[in-house]
Formats: sequence, C-alpha cells, structure tokens
Amino acid sequence: MLSSLQLRRYYPDLTNNYFTGGLALVHSRFSTNTFPTWSLAQPFRLLAHNGEINTIRGNRGWMEARESVLSSESLGDIRGIRPIVEKGMSDSASLDNVLEFLVMSGLSLPHAMTMLIPESFNEKNPISEDLKAFYEYHSILMEPWDGPAALLFSDGRYAGGMLDRNGLRPARYLITHGGMLLAASEAGVMDFEPGDIKEKGRLQPGKILMADTEKGEIYYDGKLKKELAEARPYRTWLANNRIDLDEIRTGRKVAHATENHDRMLRIFGYSKEDIEKILIPMGTTGAEPIASMGNDTPLAVLSDKPQLLYNYFRQQFAQVTNPPIDPIREDLVMSLTEYIGAVGSNILNPEEGHCKMVRLNHPILNNAQLDILCHIGYKGFNTVKLPILFEVSKGKAGMQAALTTLCKKAEESVSEGVNYIVLSDRDIDSTHAAIPSLLAVSTVHHYLISVGKRVQTALIVESGEIREVMHAALLLGFGASALNPYMAFAILNELVEKKEIQLDYVTAEKNYVKAVCKGLYKIMSKMGISTIRSYRGAKIFEAVGLSEELSNACFGGISSCIGGIRLEEITKDALTFHARGFKSEEETNGRLKNEGLYSFRKDGEKHAWNPETISTLQLATRLGSYKKFKEFTATVNGKESPIFLRDFLDFKRKPIDINKVEPAENIMRRFVTGAMSYG
Repeated sequence: MLSSLQLRRYYPDLTNNYFTGGLALVHSRFSTNTFPTWSLAQPFRLLAHNGEINTIRGNRGWMEARESVLSSESLGDIRGIRPIVEKGMSDSASLDNVLEFLVMSGLSLPHAMTMLIPESFNEKNPISEDLKAFYEYHSILMEPWDGPAALLFSDGRYAGGMLDRNGLRPARYLITHGGMLLAASEAGVMDFEPGDIKEKGRLQPGKILMADTEKGEIYYDGKLKKELAEARPYRTWLANNRIDLDEIRTGRKVAHATENHDRMLRIFGYSKEDIEKILIPMGTTGAEPIASMGNDTPLAVLSDKPQLLYNYFRQQFAQVTNPPIDPIREDLVMSLTEYIGAVGSNILNPEEGHCKMVRLNHPILNNAQLDILCHIGYKGFNTVKLPILFEVSKGKAGMQAALTTLCKKAEESVSEGVNYIVLSDRDIDSTHAAIPSLLAVSTVHHYLISVGKRVQTALIVESGEIREVMHAALLLGFGASALNPYMAFAILNELVEKKEIQLDYVTAEKNYVKAVCKGLYKIMSKMGISTIRSYRGAKIFEAVGLSEELSNACFGGISSCIGGIRLEEITKDALTFHARGFKSEEETNGRLKNEGLYSFRKDGEKHAWNPETISTLQLATRLGSYKKFKEFTATVNGKESPIFLRDFLDFKRKPIDINKVEPAENIMRRFVTGAMSYG
C-alpha cells in the first residue's frame, strides 16, 4: 500500500528523535496471491510472512472442525470469538489468526510456531528423541501449515524469525557487537561496518532465532527446542498410548479374495484395461504406469457412458510464486505418516490422553491391518463399520435417504465414543447398490464438521472402487483418514493364483501399495505440499461438471467451472454398474469388457484422435494436399457430439475493423517484468 520511503511522511512519528523502540517488524512487498488492501497489509497482529501456505484450504477447514474441542483457561468460553480464522482473508492473515489464538491461550511464541510449522527430521537434520516425541505429539493435534515461507513474529517483547520445513524462502540474519539482531529476507537491508558484525548467517529450514528485548538476550533454536521438548514427558506418553498396526499380531486369518469376484468387478466398473494397464504394472513394478499427458476422450460430464464419480475432478497444482517440490530430490522432507483417531477435548492443555492414536506409515491399509483396526481390544479404541449402500428399488430417493441415514449414524457413533468409523461397501447384494465412496466420505466429513464432531473420529474407507492413485488422492483430499482398496488386492490375488504375474501375493501387494504411495508423493508435491497430514481434507481439486446444488450439499462448495451432474445422474450411473454386475454369465461371456478408454476400440469410448482423423492428417501431410487437410479440420471441428469444452465454442465470423483495435505499442506499455506477482 505504501513504499518504504513513503512511510516517514505518512507516519511523522517515525522521524521524531524521541520516538524509540526495542524492535521493528517490517513487510515491504506487494501482494502475490491476493489483491492489495489495507486489511491485508502486513505485518498483522503477531506475524509478517513472505511466502505461500499451500495447504491453506485444509488448514482453515480443520481449524473450523477443531473449534468444537478447543477451550482455554486464559480466554474462557471461546464460542464468543469464533470463527478463529476470519473469512475472506489471505493465507498469511489466517496463519496470524491461529498463531494469535494459540499465544493468547497460554502457549509461548516458540511453542505455537513449532506446533504450526514443525521442522522435518532425518539423517541430514538429526534431532533428539525427546524433540521427535514433542513433534509427534503435536502432529496429533495440528497438521503442518505447509508451504514456502519466511516468517518474522513478535508479541511486543519477543521477536524472532523462522523458515518453513523445506527452506524454500530466503532469510538472512546478523548480530552486532552492540546487541542488535537483524533478520530479513535478504542480506544488505541495513548497512553495518564489518567490524561491528559479531555473527551472521542464514536461517535454516524449520529453525527459530529469537530475541528477548526485555532481558537483552538472543535464543538459538537448540536451546528453545530443548526447553519445549523437556517440558512434558512426551516420549512416555506416546510409548504408553500410541498403537502401530504393524506391531500387532493376531491369530485371525484374513482372506485376500472376495466372493463373487467377477460380479464385484462389474459392479465397481472395472474394465479389462484397468487390470492390464493399471493394476498389473503397479503390482509388478511398484510404480504407476507411464502414459501420455493428453486425454482425447470426452470429459466425464460429456460422455454417454456411465462414469465413476472420481472422473469429475481434476488436481490443482502450484502456480505463481509457490513452487512445486521434486518428491525424489526432496525425499527427506516428504512424509505419508499419519496419526488417526479421536482428538480429545481441551487439546491446548497437554495430557497423556491425547496420545491414544493409531500411527500409520502411510494411509493405505491392507485387509489384515483393517481387520486389526476393526477388532482392537485396547481401552479407548472403538471401531464401528457403517455400510455405504442404498436400496436399488428406490433410486435417487433411496440414495438421498441412505446418505442422510449414514450421516446421522456417524454422528450417533461419535456421541457414543466411537473413534474409528469404517465406511464399507462390501455387503452389496441384488437389492442394495454401492454409494460412490467419494460421495459418501465427503458428505459424512462435511456433515460432522457442521455438527462439531469431525475431529472426534477417523473416517476409514473400505471400498472396491479404489484402484488408481487419483482415487486415493481424492478420498484423502475430501476427508478420509485411511483407505482399504480391497478389490485391488483381490485382483492381485487372482492374478497371482492364475500365474498371470510371476510374483507371490505379498510382493504384489507391497508393490501396489508402494506405487500408490509414490503417486501420492507426486500429487502432493505438485502443490508444494510435503506431508499427507497437510494434504488430508484440503480439497485441492476443482470439479468439472458438478452442479452447484451437489457441490454445496456434499463437497463443501468446491468450485466447478461448468454446471453438471446432480444426485440423479450419480444414482443412474451407480445403478447401471450394479445392473451389469447381476447380468448372467451368458450375457457377459464371462469376460470383462475393454472400454477403449486408453486405446481406441470401435465399440468403446469416443476418441478425438481416432483412426479416421489420424489417417486423414497423415494422408494430407504425405500428399501435401491442402484439400485433404481441410477434410481433417472439418472432421475435428465438426464432431458428432462434443468431447472437449471448446467444442461448444465457435469463431465470430464478422471481425471488427483492425483500425478500431488498440495499437500493439500501446498494449505493450502495460506489460512489466513483475506482472506475475501482482496478484
């Protein structure tokens, strides 16, 4: 709003020799991801922030959900100050809101900052076991506010700075012999004689440097973190309460196969391509199959074939100045570790009861792990399984009624002390069809937030629909805590038994899970996010072809650039898949159909680039025939039915006079090198 040199004229006090202070916090830069306004001018109440919080959607959503279990002796009844995160503010302002709340609730500045922006620890950044336990305990209560960020903070007495866990924003500091500490986003902000400088360097990823203006002391990261880590017996609390599923052994035998295998494949919309082009490569190589980036089949909303609900969503990715991460090179800071369970009440008061959690190395549960979770006999761990099915005969009304009942049962379960809710579509029969798992988990997730009961339970999805990485990312992004893709495991088991892949089942399962995990790293990193805890519930997607009515009712109002399907269309597709499953062997020939999604098939999905269009173009180039090329363009532009959104558009055939168009030299004057950062 003002340049640095204008401040002294706008605030005359700054030029008065009698005006002195122990610290100054300055933010001098234009906005990059919001429009500059006075209400968003930095520094805020406690914080000045250079960077982006890539996980901001999820952080805001979980903070809203967490309000029901927040209480503070210092603040009293907090219902009067809700919402803690103001609406319509920038990511920096939201972070400042939460930081101020934590500090006003009694946490020290370093404690609040490390809770919000924890450092990563690995062989290149080894930390003590006590500090690891401190971070692990607090990761149960708060997901990281993740993204490239340099932060300066002050409460009037203490002033400090820190970097994000990846160190993706620059920050330099120097300390003079006279006791002045300067921390800034670059060197040379103020001039000092070399002889006056006692120490200088750069802030390290996740590290804090802080000054106490009252005592005239400077605190380094090691001392601050040591005091925090030793303030409570976090290691003992975790050791006595935390559960790791991989360390539990039971005598129960859990099957990998499913009953009515072929029928279940058709019910969940599997095609021959799903098995050959997706599951076999994932099960044998431990990685997603490599394919082209283009997709010349119709958007889900434009297709005349039944669609899985997942197909109506697209991933978002980092843009402007918030960079994506290379998940291979930055492997040290990437994490899929989760802690799932009920977040207890009064989480601002440290206590042992908050540690009753299940620790997962990644969010993909195999059948044995899910069975253990469903039968945990330890005190404080309660699991219930809720069916995500609806009555076939009732159609859309049955789907709506089933969703309403599901939400009410989930709410009742939380009230009864259930801290693990498994949403399962295993019990399908001729009269009950599966509710799409994405619709079920998102609806329950947002409903529990609305009634203030979301953080008191974990939502686990047991679904036969899940097979691709995108499916897993969507379910996690819309609130699932963990997933069990039981049909994918059943297919791998069938392939192993029929010797169609030359591996044992355990290896094939490990490879599949590894492929999904690698894929999740890739998707998270495209948004500049490094931990699954920050990605979960963040809804970093956009819908293409979802009606506003459905979006508001079930998906938290996620944006869709065009309108589209309602509950009627979702029900229709679900019933189509269900009917296919209950066809006779004679009708299906006992084989899965090749739907032609990845490769053109005459009776499969339409492709924009098909044998006709490709051969016409090839012939035109070989013959050098403009006439043949026009045949190609006529075929491409005059499709029988639209495939892309651009197929609904056409050129205006009456152009305006070129003399009425602004000259190029005038247009170019408005282009500047910093334009990408003007918000």
